[in-house]
Amino acid sequence: MKRLLIIGYVWPEPASSAAGSRMMQLIKLFLAREYEVIYASPAKESMYAINFEELEITQKKITTNSSDFDEYVKELAPQVVMFDRFMMEEQFGWRVAENCPNAVRILDTEDLHFFRKARYEALKKGRTLLREDLNSDEAKREIASILRCDLSLIISEAEVDLLARNFKINPSILHYIPLLAPSISEEKIKKLPSYEKRKDFVFIGNFLHQPNWDSVLYLKEKIWPLIRKELPKARLFIYGAYASQKVEQLQNKRQGFIVKGRAEDAQEVLKKARVLLAPLRFGAGIKGKFIDAMLAGTPSITTTIGAEGICGKYPWPGEIANEDKAIAEEAIKIYEKPKRWQKVQQNGFNIINERFQENRFDEQFFEVLTKIQDHLQKHRDQNFFGAMLMHHTLQSTKYMSKWIEAKNQLEKQ
Repeated sequence: MKRLLIIGYVWPEPASSAAGSRMMQLIKLFLAREYEVIYASPAKESMYAINFEELEITQKKITTNSSDFDEYVKELAPQVVMFDRFMMEEQFGWRVAENCPNAVRILDTEDLHFFRKARYEALKKGRTLLREDLNSDEAKREIASILRCDLSLIISEAEVDLLARNFKINPSILHYIPLLAPSISEEKIKKLPSYEKRKDFVFIGNFLHQPNWDSVLYLKEKIWPLIRKELPKARLFIYGAYASQKVEQLQNKRQGFIVKGRAEDAQEVLKKARVLLAPLRFGAGIKGKFIDAMLAGTPSITTTIGAEGICGKYPWPGEIANEDKAIAEEAIKIYEKPKRWQKVQQNGFNIINERFQENRFDEQFFEVLTKIQDHLQKHRDQNFFGAMLMHHTLQSTKYMSKWIEAKNQLEKQ
């Protein structure tokens, strides 16, 4: 049986975040191809993590800076190793390369961390993103990880373009595969609540993800007062896993700003709302909240950054605006006009059915993977910079890790 080892940054929580959903989608693609899947992580266990036993997936706790992993991975001998975010490739990539040299190494970036961070730094300085903002230490680390791997999965077409155009990454080591969604049939559409049966606004997002906290604070301070002035009976419900005290303190029932915390079922929450309000001011990748909203038939108001990589040639299922007043005005128009609401709702169904269907991506992905497996050395020979970076990683990161391991052992004595 073919074997996939995933080295995870966290234990997946598909009900808490788009990253958790993304990981489970990738796992199910491999299971459908009859891969044995092993998920290993050094992270602490979470009560909200997926139950791997139900999916017949082996769960393995591993430790950073430990040669125990070397013995484990050599004996396991996986054909494919997938790193969940570049931090895991930094920790374990060289160990996989040494002990399983013929395993295809895949990096799932989730989103480009350096891109998100650069946008955040620009926002803090009150200006637009500059080219030099991208040349950060974070970028050097993440792009080095991309180069060291045989293939990197990129979730957004905008990020593929950024890597190829700005950083001259060879397209042969990049593969676009977005969040995947079930199709929306006419039968499913008929079962969704109508405009008349919905009310209020909603925001949803994991609060461990900084762009979500920033967006909620922005809503509270700038956007919601403008909307509430025109719609005095409307309410905005804030949902999201890991809502901290600072999030909960934003609640003001008199102003209709209601903090609810974790949503047990995102679809049910979104189906009740008339509009998703999510003006994201920085971020990267594809924002899962908008995919969920389209599946629920809920129009959304967001920014250019929020919409990035989602609609392609299709109109946005709501409105895109970047200024306080414009965001509020567009939200009010969608909320109050049923014909306009229904029109933009249909845009969302078109986007889901035309851009995010699994059958558009799974066959192509495994064709690319098989080609790399069949010609692995040739593939690596065409990536000289990746080979050079792996060489230097083995000379630096490897010995730093061994030093930390030896130091830890001495401290235990």
